[in-house]
Amino acid sequence: MFFLKQLFLISLSSIVFFISNNIFATTIIHAGKLIDGKVDVVQSKMTIVINDNLITDVIKGYKNPKDDEIYLDLKNLTVLPGLMDMHVHFGGEYQSKAERPSKVEKEMEAILATQDAYVTFKAGFTTVRQVGDSGMVAISLRDAINQGKVVGPRIYTSGKSLATTGGHADPTNGRAADDYHYPLPEDGVVNGPYEVYTAVRQRYKDGADGIKITVTGGVLSEAKSGSNPQFTQEEVNAVVSAAKDYGMWVAVHAHGAEGMKRAIRAGVDSIEHGTFMDEEAMELMIENGTYYVPTISAGEFVGAKSKIDNYFPEIVRPKAASVGPQISDTFSKAYKKGVKIAFGTDAGVQPHGNNWEEFVFMVKNGMPEMEAIQSATMETAKLLRIDDTLGSIETGKIADIIAVNGDPLDDISVLKDIALVIKDGKVYD
Repeated sequence: MFFLKQLFLISLSSIVFFISNNIFATTIIHAGKLIDGKVDVVQSKMTIVINDNLITDVIKGYKNPKDDEIYLDLKNLTVLPGLMDMHVHFGGEYQSKAERPSKVEKEMEAILATQDAYVTFKAGFTTVRQVGDSGMVAISLRDAINQGKVVGPRIYTSGKSLATTGGHADPTNGRAADDYHYPLPEDGVVNGPYEVYTAVRQRYKDGADGIKITVTGGVLSEAKSGSNPQFTQEEVNAVVSAAKDYGMWVAVHAHGAEGMKRAIRAGVDSIEHGTFMDEEAMELMIENGTYYVPTISAGEFVGAKSKIDNYFPEIVRPKAASVGPQISDTFSKAYKKGVKIAFGTDAGVQPHGNNWEEFVFMVKNGMPEMEAIQSATMETAKLLRIDDTLGSIETGKIADIIAVNGDPLDDISVLKDIALVIKDGKVYD
């Protein structure tokens, strides 16, 4: 026990990876700078008190730790709430035509998802929302993490995304007609309200936390249009109605304006990407309180890769070229308009662990550093409906805390330099 106490007294730069086992009930943190996720100013010389997994006090000044308390000296660091990413895809990363394997088994996807979760967690993201995979990958990984068998962020997941026939999340796109069985609602392909209810109830049965639908075409699917509407108003209304019956949120992949307006009118929780969002869509989002999850970094990634010959299939390349640059412009307009914004990257299109780059693009396109941080803390917590327990450093909240070298209000890119992660009161370095 003496060794463990002393371990936390020495400088963080000399601590190897370590997971505390809550041998001591109380942890005292001295934070040189504190961004708590709520107030718009940086607080200096603060003490955070953690008992078990909860923050029990936040005090101005440095409170002296007692002999039986764990002490973390973070006086030279900036302390923030654990970050949250509302749009990830654990289980793989997009690969060029030359790099792409001929097949990827679900077992491989699950193994890769564990690695993706770990590097994302090390990058300071203690909570993520996985919006789409082959079905049970993120649901199973979520449970393994919650049971303490795997290290990673909290996961809220939709399971397999829902699409209409030939839509962005139809898993049989690009395959020969003799090479697949027609996908059923249980497989995530729906046509008409009746099938929508079947699919939503299957997600509930599987253990999903929410629903993801693809109301327009997408960039990386092997289909011609990236923006055409792919759900009728009646179908998306049915999605929201069925999801509400089971207390589930609804996240909506949308590039084209008409598809996203149908979704907003139906009462969905968030619009992902929103590339060709128009003024009417923005006004509807403000009126309905709909969140926008911009994923600028994914747009920048596909835009850059579209310039490389043979990186994308030819049917994908023009979509990537047009969508990539547009997302930044849409984000800037939506922010100035007053649309609510929650942080999300679409990691899995671009590499996992580089989620911090989204902050850089957000700031570059007009959002102040503090608001960008709040978009990944309190705003994301509100979107997930967990803001009563997470999203800020304040008394009564779960102790999800990170520390970084430098001040992100001076240089937002320092959020790539994570010195320490605390999740659920446990310390990881």
